Amino acid sequence: MSTTHDLARLIDELAPRYTALSDAIWDDPELRWEETASAERHIELARAEGFRITPAIGGVPTAFSAEAGSGEPVIAVLGEYDALAGLSQESGNPERTPDPANTSGNGQGCGHHLLGAGSLLAATAVKRYLEENGLPGTVRYYGCPAEEAAAGKTFMVAAGAFDDVDASICWHPGDSTLVQRDHTLAYMQSYVRFTGLASHAGASPELGRSALDALELMSVGVNFLREHMLSDCRIHYAILDGGGRSANVVQPYAEAYYVVRAPNVREMRALFERVRKIAEGAALMTETTVEIEVDGGSSNLLGNVVLETSMQDTLLELGPVPFDDQDLATARQFLTDKPLDMFGTRIEEGDSPLHDGVITFDAGAPRRVLTGSTDVGDVSWVTPTVQCTTACVSRGTPAHSWQLVAQGKLPAAHKGMVHAAKVMAGSAMNLLTDASLLKLAKEEFLERTTKHPYDSPLADGVIAPPLR
Repeated sequence: MSTTHDLARLIDELAPRYTALSDAIWDDPELRWEETASAERHIELARAEGFRITPAIGGVPTAFSAEAGSGEPVIAVLGEYDALAGLSQESGNPERTPDPANTSGNGQGCGHHLLGAGSLLAATAVKRYLEENGLPGTVRYYGCPAEEAAAGKTFMVAAGAFDDVDASICWHPGDSTLVQRDHTLAYMQSYVRFTGLASHAGASPELGRSALDALELMSVGVNFLREHMLSDCRIHYAILDGGGRSANVVQPYAEAYYVVRAPNVREMRALFERVRKIAEGAALMTETTVEIEVDGGSSNLLGNVVLETSMQDTLLELGPVPFDDQDLATARQFLTDKPLDMFGTRIEEGDSPLHDGVITFDAGAPRRVLTGSTDVGDVSWVTPTVQCTTACVSRGTPAHSWQLVAQGKLPAAHKGMVHAAKVMAGSAMNLLTDASLLKLAKEEFLERTTKHPYDSPLADGVIAPPLR
């Protein structure tokens, strides 16, 4: 029996504690930088498993590491646990129904409750296997906060948290099972705050200077910019403060939150500067002032073909997620008319409601461009990194949606999480026991980063916020 299958049996034995952990995180969804209970639940379980805990990694209160073993190599397994605002949904309900037990309104719309628990499960299995077989090497789980529009890992990288890591492994819940070979976008986000002058909008409008006018003019300018930027770039925004509810008062304050994405950090930074100029122009037109506070950012992913090929071998050895007829019947209730899955693969009529295969790849083919972003990108620029995705929800389920939240505690989601843990654990053990594999991965990484060194997207002086 192979090491991968030995680890798989061990993971099946351990799984109930970790599916319970993922459910507990789902029940108490916390937003970026606020994941105190989520982090503590992970720490409590890791400590009970005998891991050595280092809290507040890089000065980030809700980041931590859990380490076991000793010596080299050091293999990291990355976990996340933050939620998204406004996505509360009753578990298992295919109709839009916010969870009546959820007072925050938040929801695990990207499956990070599964992500963190599954990664810790993989790390625990590797820890036990090393101990039971008297093998050298270190496995280190990283609890990573604020992946959603804040990039907690970028701050951890900046603080040197991954400097001694030989390779890094992670996963993400999805609607397909595959090794990720994608190019994601670099991004930067910022608060844009306009300050004007209040006055009576009817009696003395000439005395007022409208911050809301400035914010609206900025939005118009950014919308015109969209025609004149690369097609893979993206700009999003949310209006956080429109200046109040009184229309007869010239609004003295308005605030928006902008996210700017581009294929790499250099292009992202250039596009962000164009957005900044539009904000300054809007302030000039309205005789208001503008403050732009950069909140964080992340780099595009740097792939590693050596690690991807090795993980693909492990995934093929394990096969697809073992769904049963009940899983399929439940998933049919959540099917949408979306023609593509999360990774752009066309969903054909008659396809299984749950992906029941393994998508393979051609190592020489161009990488697929995903126009989303992840702070795993920054980790990938400082240590060789590989990721997989396993099917946890029905085909075509949109990411960042209430439909994904609704499926996050179903047996299919648990099975996808456990399967990902097996893939990650097997991949980690390959690196811990095969020095030649790790050497090749590092050589590829060094060749690419020598030509194009890491360029942190964080501006000087930007730090992670203190616990709120």
